[in-house]
Amino acid sequence: MAIWSKVTCGVLAGVLALGGLRAANGSSADDKKTAAVDEVFADLTKAGSPGCALGVYQDGKIIYSKGYGLANLEENVAIKPQSVFDIGSTSKQFTAASILLLEKQGKLSVNDDVRKYIPELPDYGQKITILQLLNHTSGLRDYLTLMELAGTNVDSVTTDEDALRMIVRQKALNFAPGSDWLYSNTGFFLLSVIVKRVSGKTLQEFAGENIFAPLEMSHTQYRDDHTSLIPNRALAYDAKEKGGGYKLDVSYFEQTGDGAVHTSVEDLLKWDENFYRGQIGGKEFLSEIQEPGKLNSGKVLDYAKGLRIADYRGLRTVSHGGSWGGYRAELLRFPEQHFSVACLCNLGSASPSNRARRVADIYLASGMKPKEEKKKESGDERKKGEMRLAEEQLRDYLGDYFSAELRVSYRLEAAEVKLKLTMGLPSGAFGGLGNNPQEYLRATGTDEFEFGNTGIAIHFRRDAEHRVTGFMLDAGRTRGLVFVRTLPGKS
Repeated sequence: MAIWSKVTCGVLAGVLALGGLRAANGSSADDKKTAAVDEVFADLTKAGSPGCALGVYQDGKIIYSKGYGLANLEENVAIKPQSVFDIGSTSKQFTAASILLLEKQGKLSVNDDVRKYIPELPDYGQKITILQLLNHTSGLRDYLTLMELAGTNVDSVTTDEDALRMIVRQKALNFAPGSDWLYSNTGFFLLSVIVKRVSGKTLQEFAGENIFAPLEMSHTQYRDDHTSLIPNRALAYDAKEKGGGYKLDVSYFEQTGDGAVHTSVEDLLKWDENFYRGQIGGKEFLSEIQEPGKLNSGKVLDYAKGLRIADYRGLRTVSHGGSWGGYRAELLRFPEQHFSVACLCNLGSASPSNRARRVADIYLASGMKPKEEKKKESGDERKKGEMRLAEEQLRDYLGDYFSAELRVSYRLEAAEVKLKLTMGLPSGAFGGLGNNPQEYLRATGTDEFEFGNTGIAIHFRRDAEHRVTGFMLDAGRTRGLVFVRTLPGKS
């Protein structure tokens, strides 16, 4: 941290002022708004901190933009409105747009069976449509969760082929297609595969030619090569768990569709304005991409195609956040007010969605309803109580369990009269799952356990003679993974 002690007050002041745009009239009201907006990001302006780029759009123009914090800690490079960030899942709207443009070109229909284009996907006995991929109603398990459970190291390079192999090994769905909604990165990754197989071009190429170039988004692209160089790119960071300071957190995953767009707040203005002008796709396209999805039951969702449709303080919003590595992003639009906030950050704890709403509060307060009081919760309402197990009960569960879908074995061992999950994962695997000796399986019911605070739940299965034969594992966006017992533990 010694290097940061050399940062002068003048340099810090420059970081605070970089890239600031002010309304032409320079009125006192504008000055007050500017000061209020800067206060939203004040915590990111301390010496040596990563931060965010902000863009505030009104009627097709940037009315305020600014960089807060550093884009590169090692080189002491400040964030500017021109800085380029990985926007994570905020990318999904561009993938959806690519699919709708292909439909407009007559090359596919969103009602097509996904297996028409990806025949290697298992036949689950029910049709899964492209539309269901777009709306997160396909029931397909989330491939990022699957990779996490299989022990994929977050610092590894992974490709389309790696992701597709994992997906096609899955023998079951989370739920019947169209019967429920559950966010799944698998659907949008598969959309990138469909774009490539239908158009003959990668998603990077197709979106570049059909969206980014026509809108003159010259600093925007899907990054599908971890070795590629991107001018003005902000690196991403997380706070260190011990000792203070920051650590680099930049992904080397090469899959696209569910994420991987790199862009700036200046470029995002051009995309945002397309939702009013329809330069790309026209009015029919704009209506289709923002149409909320529906379940088979007829229930209307608050999710459209890569976009969330909601209400904030009485005003309609269209938005999507993003999170990948240490990058965080939010593009929040208020269509009736022709007003948007783009907030792109390179710090894992930056919370851009919250900051974007706070900025919107400053500009649109006169037309908003009063803020609702947040209900206070005492502790984790979902956390189940822990059951005490005797040593002889624990022995029932000890041993090795194998998942053919993940191609990984988990070992359950006894430690301090509790079950401990050891996975043989490489150090640094997602979340360090199973590598922390203080994390145990917590008994929550008969043959039911939860793993620490990960959200992973296990339900053991027994045969007619009451012997444990395996378990089913649920992990948020992935449900019903089957593990078969291959080696009982020693009694």
